[in-house]
Amino acid sequence: MRTRKTGKNAEVALVKSAPLHERILSVRGNKVILDADLAELYAITTKALNQAVKRNAQRFPGDFTFLLTAQEKRQVVTDCDHLLRLKFSPVLPRAFTEHGALMAASLLNSHRAVAMSLYVIRAFVKMRQHLAANDAILIRLGGIDKTLLLHDSALRDIYHKLRPLLAPPPEPPKPGIGFHVKEDAVPYRVKRRLARP
Repeated sequence: MRTRKTGKNAEVALVKSAPLHERILSVRGNKVILDADLAELYAITTKALNQAVKRNAQRFPGDFTFLLTAQEKRQVVTDCDHLLRLKFSPVLPRAFTEHGALMAASLLNSHRAVAMSLYVIRAFVKMRQHLAANDAILIRLGGIDKTLLLHDSALRDIYHKLRPLLAPPPEPPKPGIGFHVKEDAVPYRVKRRLARP
């Protein structure tokens, strides 16, 4: 007989059976989870999930859920190993954003759907926090890069100013070989007058 776990143990059991961080994909600039993965998390069939969405279409606007194109489906199947079962499916998969996954859980009204909706929302929030942390790191790196460029130009100016000082002094003239006497120059010169004829 199968017993139902409640509380923190139920969440741990769900996490072990469904690695959600691998199932959240980026499609059209949105973080989404596909209908097949969401149905598996909620322990229902994909067909039942899609029927519930179609019956309540007014609850799922375009920013909550959308159908993938054939090209997007090929790309997703190529990138994700766990989605190989969708490769030969004639039906295009439906992608659910964070809000769409929560709305789907509210339609299903099962204990597992409620527990998994909390799990899904926490996974989306964690991904959003990681993205925000990455943005903060990129902003910080941009500031450091600007500072380094300023320091680089200042160091280049200092180098150009110090370069003449670092050059070796010119070599003194080499003395000639042999004995050389330097005579003092005559302090004055007398002009000789030429005799007149």
